[in-house]
Amino acid sequence: MSTILAIDTSTSRTSVALVADGKVLFTKFHEDSLAHGEVLPKLVKEALAVNKDIDLVAVGMGPGPFTGLRVGISFAQSFALGLNINWIGVCSLDAMAARFNESEFIVSTDARRKERFWARYKDGKRVSDLAVSKASELEKLGIPIFNEGDYFPDPVLLADLALNNKSVEQPIYIRKPDAYPLPAGVKFRAMTALDLVLAAAIEKEVYGKAAWSSAQFKEEFAKAPKTAYYLAAEAEGELIAYAGIFFVADVADIHTITVVEKYRRKGVGRELLKRLIDWARVKKADAIMLEMRLGNDAARPLYEQNGFVEVSKRENYYGPGLTAVVMRKELK
Repeated sequence: MSTILAIDTSTSRTSVALVADGKVLFTKFHEDSLAHGEVLPKLVKEALAVNKDIDLVAVGMGPGPFTGLRVGISFAQSFALGLNINWIGVCSLDAMAARFNESEFIVSTDARRKERFWARYKDGKRVSDLAVSKASELEKLGIPIFNEGDYFPDPVLLADLALNNKSVEQPIYIRKPDAYPLPAGVKFRAMTALDLVLAAAIEKEVYGKAAWSSAQFKEEFAKAPKTAYYLAAEAEGELIAYAGIFFVADVADIHTITVVEKYRRKGVGRELLKRLIDWARVKKADAIMLEMRLGNDAARPLYEQNGFVEVSKRENYYGPGLTAVVMRKELK
């Protein structure tokens, strides 16, 4: 008798199944894209209460967001190592597609930033490379699409695929990296009063009507260094980014992280955020808050990857019709 523990954390859902010789002994899932690490051990514990004699671990290898994949894959590998048994990786999209009987179709999962991870299947077999594309581009293909939300990778089918397919040994993370090595020549330093005029100009170019004025910058900057911290990044002698944070009543609040377009997605914003978090820790803040414009899909993954969680929304925060998403990161 062969008993398989199957795990998938490639989507917003954490799924676990226990299958013995084709018989489903246990299957359960939890819906929360931010709770994979917390929920997975609990689901596995429930499965082991049914049968603790595991012969093989099967795990979904993606594609999917990096954080979710890391939770499931590292857990599966550690679990298998502890029991001295094998683990097998399976493409999560294959475990989602295995339920459908259509002659030709696409399955897709949420890649965030209004994009989808997807693959094309014909007569039950994958016939395209795994890819990431805008949802609107998939719709142009004119064939049925089964999306995450209505469907998810099935851990029971994942267990079956593990027995009949070659193992996927590496996580399937097909998106281009969120951050790159910092460009040569980028330097970080404390922001000075001389930077305020340039920062206000960049602010207006980036945020338009929602931009802070020079007067507002001066008012906030005056709090430094006692209760505020402002950073600047420069390249070739020009200001390319700035960031600020202030500290009130045990909570730090990020005022801004702004990078000029030429230097975005090159690690500059990530480095600024890291330094702001470090400052908040030195100040012994209990938490860090920030506001992000609703629809800023480029910035949100950066904050989520650094432990920020949405806690509320503020209507008209940046002006009429401009909503802010309030996020919080606990430090204690």
